[in-house]
Amino acid sequence: MQRQFKDYIILSLKGVAMGAADAVPGVSGGTIALISGIYEELITTIGNVNLSLFTTLRKEGFKAFWNQLNGNFLLALLSGIGISFILFMRIAKYLLEQHPILIWSFFFGLIIASIYFVGKQIKTWNIASIISVVLGTVIAYYISTLPSLAANNSPYFLLIAGAIAICAMILPGISGSFILVILGAYKTLSDALHDFDVKKIAIFMTGAVIGLLSFSRILKWLFKNYYNTTLALLTGFIIGSLNKVWPWKKTISVLDSNSGDIVDFISISDLGNLSIYQKGINDFETYKTVVEKSIWPSAYSGDSQTWAAIALMIFGFLTIFILEKIGNKH
Repeated sequence: MQRQFKDYIILSLKGVAMGAADAVPGVSGGTIALISGIYEELITTIGNVNLSLFTTLRKEGFKAFWNQLNGNFLLALLSGIGISFILFMRIAKYLLEQHPILIWSFFFGLIIASIYFVGKQIKTWNIASIISVVLGTVIAYYISTLPSLAANNSPYFLLIAGAIAICAMILPGISGSFILVILGAYKTLSDALHDFDVKKIAIFMTGAVIGLLSFSRILKWLFKNYYNTTLALLTGFIIGSLNKVWPWKKTISVLDSNSGDIVDFISISDLGNLSIYQKGINDFETYKTVVEKSIWPSAYSGDSQTWAAIALMIFGFLTIFILEKIGNKH
């Protein structure tokens, strides 16, 4: 595919959007890739990374190697993803602590629009595609209800977490960051990025590369042989993820970081939501959510910010229209 310089700038911006999405536990960069029209090229490019590349490098030189790798595409996209993920992870942490309802509202609207745009790419609706949508929805919803594990600082665990999380990151609807939360590795990685702990970052990246090269081949094969069914399954994943990004939550149980015990939140506070309690005492580290459930705004204990939330849902919804329009042009 022949691209001009401006096309690579657009590609990097798509990478920025993917990285920003992946930094939030509950939103998938794969969804952004699918909407912006680069998902299949991304999966195919990663799936084509194999030992033959080094044979090409040895026999035909770097230019042939780079072209076979689709290097310009990867460099532009990964640069955007990397810069955005590192920078936005800090911003996301602040927003999730100080304005959780608002940031979740934006992403809820974004995902609602994603369902429409991904779903309309399904060429044929039949029993197989309907079952795939339902199956994907159930799987993603179930994942969104899983309790989080305690933090684990083991290097070997970080390697495994990287491999699992990267698979989720390239699946629309299943958030890699949320998988890290479930595995108990999100804070470890977040701290490593904040402190620039090169060893831990390198271990995580090694696991991510292993997982990415392995899983992309499966996705490439599925798209080649079962395009319609695969797209339907991915649509289901996005639908099921709505539970995770619903802005209004009731906290059921939390992890006490000091003792390592999981306790009922009601024994700590009657506010009903951990975020409200944390903002009140200005302590976001002692307790971490383990189990929560979605509730209506009217049942929310604090300020539900309903109108602001609806406005941000609409803004998120319209953002996907813009991304999709850009994706169709490039």
